[in-house]
Amino acid sequence: MEPHFEHLIQSVLEEDYGTIEHFLEPDLVAQLRNNLLGYFEQGIMKPAGVGKRFTYQQNAKVRGDLIHWIEDNPQDPVEKAFLQHVSAFVNYLNATCYTGINAFEFHYAFYDEGSFYRRHLDQFDRDRGRKFSFVVYLNEHWTKKDGGELALYLPDRDVVIEPKGGSAVFFKADIVEHEVLPTFRPRMSIAGWLKRI
Repeated sequence: MEPHFEHLIQSVLEEDYGTIEHFLEPDLVAQLRNNLLGYFEQGIMKPAGVGKRFTYQQNAKVRGDLIHWIEDNPQDPVEKAFLQHVSAFVNYLNATCYTGINAFEFHYAFYDEGSFYRRHLDQFDRDRGRKFSFVVYLNEHWTKKDGGELALYLPDRDVVIEPKGGSAVFFKADIVEHEVLPTFRPRMSIAGWLKRI
């Protein structure tokens, strides 16, 4: 996977963001998607909020996704395989760029039809631990008419990325403002942050 890792890292260095198709194998994407749908059907996924700790609040005018956090040491073998893949990427990132990433956190995200997430930064004002944002998409047979794109607002341009299954997006959490545009069918992903704490 090193060429994939290198592509993402070099793209962030040169373009402020990186994206690549087939970051995850199709079988793993399908298994993670089944996990997400299982959590959704069980009613385990909860409305996401904005802010942290004392400033946390749910606000449907800002975001409309349902989330379920992945445990740090999951018992589920599919989630364990995903986090092992992330760990391999973090190890490569630290070895090649000396970023000092020593933690990460990820959650499943389900956007039902009509949902969105308004423009924002992923880093909190009072907690600067999140250094990079990382998203992997779990959608199947996604097309442009389905909407739900990730819009990145870069210093010199805007970029719109389709949430195709198995693809990944990587960018600096404290620099790149972004939003999820309204989706016209259920949209599934795993989103998270690489942290230095």
